[in-house]
Amino acid sequence: MRLVGSLQLALLLALTSRSAGLDIPLEVEQPPTIVTHTSGPVVALPYDHTVTIRCEARGNPPPEYRWTKDGEDFIPPHVTTNKTHHTDGTFVLHTKDLAHFKGRYQCYASNKLGTAMTEEIELIVTSIPKFPKEAIAPIVVKEGEPITLHCNPPEGVAPRKIYWMTIGLQHIEQDERVSMGIDGNLYFSNALQKDNRPDYCCFASFPRIRTIVQKNALAVVVKSLKPDNESADSSAPAEAPPVRMPGLLLPSGVQTEKVLLKGENLQLECISHGYPTPKIGWMKLGDRLPPRAQLNNFGKMLKISAVEESDGGKYMCTAKNSAGEAVHYFDVIVEEPPKWLTEPPQSQLTVIGSDVHIKCSVSGKPPPDITWRRNGEVFRDDPSSDTRVLDDTVVIHNARPEDSAVYQCEASNSHGSILANINIMIMNITPQILTRDYQEYAVILGGDIIMDCSVFSSPPPSISWTKDGLPDTIEGERAFALQNGSLQISNAEKNDNGKYSCIAYNTEGLSAVSAVLHVKDPTKIINPPQDVQIISGTTAQLMCQAEYDKSLLGTFELVWRKDGKEIPLSSEENSRYFVADGMLHIMNVNLSDQGIYTCIARTSLDEDNATALLTVLDVPDAPQNLEISEIKSPRNVRLSWVPGSDHNSSVTEFIVEYEESQWDPGKWKVLQKVPGNQATAELALHGHLNHQFRVYAVNAVGPGPPSEPTERYRTPPAAPDRNPENIKIQGHHPYQMDISWEPLLPTEHNGPGLEYKVSYRKLGVENNWTDHLVRRHLFVVRNTSAFVPYEIKIQSRNSHGWAPEPKVFTGYSGEDVPTAAPRNVAVEVINTTVLRVSWTPVPPATVRGHLGGYDVQWLRKRSLLNPNKILDECQSLSFPGNRSHAIVSGLQPFSEYRLTVNVFNKKGKGPNSDPATFNTTEGVPEQVPILTASNAQRDSILLVWGPPLEANGILTGYLLQYHLINETTLEAVDSQEINITGADTTQRKLEGLEEGSLYRFRLSACTRAGCGPPLAQESSTVVVAGHNCSHPSPSFIAGNPTHLPLGVEGQRSDFSTQGWFIGTMCAVALLTLVALMACFVQKNKSGKYAGTPPPPPLQRQDMFSMEKVKEKEDLHPDVESQGMNDDTFCEYSDSDQKPLKGSSLCSLVGDSVSRDSLVDYADGGEEFDEDGSFIGEYSGPKHRGSVSEPNGPSSVTA
Repeated sequence: MRLVGSLQLALLLALTSRSAGLDIPLEVEQPPTIVTHTSGPVVALPYDHTVTIRCEARGNPPPEYRWTKDGEDFIPPHVTTNKTHHTDGTFVLHTKDLAHFKGRYQCYASNKLGTAMTEEIELIVTSIPKFPKEAIAPIVVKEGEPITLHCNPPEGVAPRKIYWMTIGLQHIEQDERVSMGIDGNLYFSNALQKDNRPDYCCFASFPRIRTIVQKNALAVVVKSLKPDNESADSSAPAEAPPVRMPGLLLPSGVQTEKVLLKGENLQLECISHGYPTPKIGWMKLGDRLPPRAQLNNFGKMLKISAVEESDGGKYMCTAKNSAGEAVHYFDVIVEEPPKWLTEPPQSQLTVIGSDVHIKCSVSGKPPPDITWRRNGEVFRDDPSSDTRVLDDTVVIHNARPEDSAVYQCEASNSHGSILANINIMIMNITPQILTRDYQEYAVILGGDIIMDCSVFSSPPPSISWTKDGLPDTIEGERAFALQNGSLQISNAEKNDNGKYSCIAYNTEGLSAVSAVLHVKDPTKIINPPQDVQIISGTTAQLMCQAEYDKSLLGTFELVWRKDGKEIPLSSEENSRYFVADGMLHIMNVNLSDQGIYTCIARTSLDEDNATALLTVLDVPDAPQNLEISEIKSPRNVRLSWVPGSDHNSSVTEFIVEYEESQWDPGKWKVLQKVPGNQATAELALHGHLNHQFRVYAVNAVGPGPPSEPTERYRTPPAAPDRNPENIKIQGHHPYQMDISWEPLLPTEHNGPGLEYKVSYRKLGVENNWTDHLVRRHLFVVRNTSAFVPYEIKIQSRNSHGWAPEPKVFTGYSGEDVPTAAPRNVAVEVINTTVLRVSWTPVPPATVRGHLGGYDVQWLRKRSLLNPNKILDECQSLSFPGNRSHAIVSGLQPFSEYRLTVNVFNKKGKGPNSDPATFNTTEGVPEQVPILTASNAQRDSILLVWGPPLEANGILTGYLLQYHLINETTLEAVDSQEINITGADTTQRKLEGLEEGSLYRFRLSACTRAGCGPPLAQESSTVVVAGHNCSHPSPSFIAGNPTHLPLGVEGQRSDFSTQGWFIGTMCAVALLTLVALMACFVQKNKSGKYAGTPPPPPLQRQDMFSMEKVKEKEDLHPDVESQGMNDDTFCEYSDSDQKPLKGSSLCSLVGDSVSRDSLVDYADGGEEFDEDGSFIGEYSGPKHRGSVSEPNGPSSVTA
């Protein structure tokens, strides 16, 4: 937009029509302007140490000061000097000299361009007021005559208050007859005998100086109207004073003129005399009294507050009694001091040759007189001069620079004066730009900015703005000039960045300055705090993260306020508030921390804020105002209360507690729980207790503090409310019954003398109850039959009566062991290890107690493979409940057993049933313990094995399976199966095998029940390459019956075809054969087969040992049964012979036999044949072979 024309007009108006304080920059030469001064009057109080009178002015050059006192030059004694603030016109007077400085002062501030002056400042110096010391003669009057007691109070610092009192400081009673006037005098309309007293004292109080002064006492003597010959104490009635016409003690005369200023309070006073006491009336002639009118001092004073001009006029008061009336007129005139009609005359700046008009518009009553001064000197109209004084206006024609001055207009009347200093500056001057050149400005994006261009010139300048050196002035909707020449940019954008120039010119010349504008990114809170609920005593965290222009980093700050007040953030350790990473932490939150929190992110240019509500959750306050009221009886009461604050978490329940002083004093117990929306509880109380109650509330935070306890509440005694509970009837011994119960709590006794009546009778047999009264909570009924049912009941009673009729319980006397055994025991063998047992249950009467169940015991007498060996292995199982059969598992195959059954209760077991004898059937054998493949030839391999440890029947032979293995795919390509008859066979040579091929062998032992799990072994035939050995190293394997993967089940003989390997193995085989033969020859010589103990083990058992193979028992009991050891069943035994334990063989150094092979061979005969293979009969703790064959060595020939 174009700025030049509009700015020129605006500046012209500003410089010619400004207010009295023409704002000319101090850098420009200008006459003095009074800035501040003391406004009078100044009252110096007696206790003031100093009095300061101020006068400060501004101007260029700095003004100099002078003072006048009462119109004459005055040099202050102590003038303060402070050139910086131009306060060197101020002076200070000290208390000791104040009396000499009382008067009227004026301050003059002058420089070469003119003189400014202040209004008169009156200094009033007060002294401590005092009544004159004088002797006052008594005032003697006759009854009925008026009295005036003059106070004549001293002058002093207003306000002044007058009191009439006695010497004893008792106020003189005032009424329509006796009252005090505005002047402080005490007026009596007529004197009475009771007015006689010698101590009428006038007190003057000056609160501002905290002073009260007292006048000497006045004595009043009222002469009686009785004749002199009548005694004063005559009983004749008192004679009334003669009637007197009304008159006025105050004011005097017929009419009074009352002049007061507008806004003051009007007080018109009429105090009359006469007898009887006259009545005072008021009126305004020609008008009604204004609504603001008040009658005070018993109707003797008319008061109108804040009078206006319309309140002026004639007022009349009348004093009237039975003898006549008196009147007085008041002529009220309302005037006012001088005042400006609109505002004081304004200072002006104008160009040379123009006309200047200075008008002093004032009002006042009477009309003020106007006095004009120039630089403090009075001047009057001079027709020959260009400066004319026309009453209230000064006109300067064709003004010249020398007409520049400070003109004073003073308006005064009888009520005061007002004065105005008017600076008139007449000059032509080149524009002076007062704003600093290259001033930098910053504004937030989207904000408003004002770039200053303060210019002083005469005539007014034209101002234009340009940007970045371009000649065009700035135009646009967002940029516009202000009246003072500054440029305002609204809704700043980034492209507003740049350098701006302000150019000011008039007829006298041109000036310019530059300004630089930076548009900054706004400050914005990106992560504001969120409303949060926090439990009291924990730490609250409020997040506040902001982004801002990084160039303002030095001025950025984050401020937190709570409810509008800034939170003091301290680094001290004991401070509860601290900020870290934009998060406000409030430690140990309490209820006072609840409120609205405001986060303020601000820089030097802008700020952003966000608020969040912090709600503090705390336990509820204690309930208040607990009250107890009876409902139906003294033991049924209603407790009510007023809930406390729930502290932002709803109360879920109220807990009513009680404490009683008899049984458990000082201990509070829960009596009742009430929902949180109720504030009453109906309480059923126990008797004979002295209660007090309290209540506490519970919310989600926790339980609150309890209320104050109620007063003690005593309940009367009564019969017990209930009978004992948890009655237990037990028989710890046969032929007696123990009855116990949970006794009543002491607080449930309801009175003294608590007892229990125990009643019992046989169920279904007896009709009459047997009763016993006891104090304990245990009773024993003796000499009962075993396990007989009884009916029992227990009733409470005390000295005040019985509890309600009790419930009847059924119980039994003590148990005894059962007397009968189960009959018809039968056994059904299901398979080799499982059987079903059945029996006929015993009669219930013989159990003599609560049936626990049945025990099944079985005894393994012998194995049918070795019938001569007595085992006597005993086991048992318990089956709970009343039943007639059970499944028993875990038996050994091909064995003879003996089985019995008995019944049991809590007391013990009954007698055993008749035994049942049975045999288990044959089973499949266990896995053979060892299988070796040795003496491998081009087309044959020798297999050697040992018999199974447990045959579980009569061995019938073996099943051999062998498979040709493809060594590439490790799959079987050809399979063969051979049934080997003969239980004693322990080796087999396989012929017709393929040369250099890998074979897998599987061997199982068989009985008539089938074949057992196989044992696997792998071996290879050899490839003839010119070297042959008839005794290759044997290969043994012993393992689990599971099928192992190829390469793991057996040992591979990949190196057996190598020459050096074959030679080495031949040598090792020969050494092994010799060692084994020597070992077994030695064992035969030591009497092994004669039953003698085996020799001690060799010292080098760490190289090769024969380990005992333990017998495995796989028991599978019925799911309903539980194991139970019963030694009584196993007390009898046919033999004390124990199973044989295996012995270790000798160890061979360097042997390739596995440590897990050759187990338990010590009990049989062993030998090796000529080809070096191991043959023999494998023996262990269990006997193999037929039933009729004795255990012994036998030889098997391959």
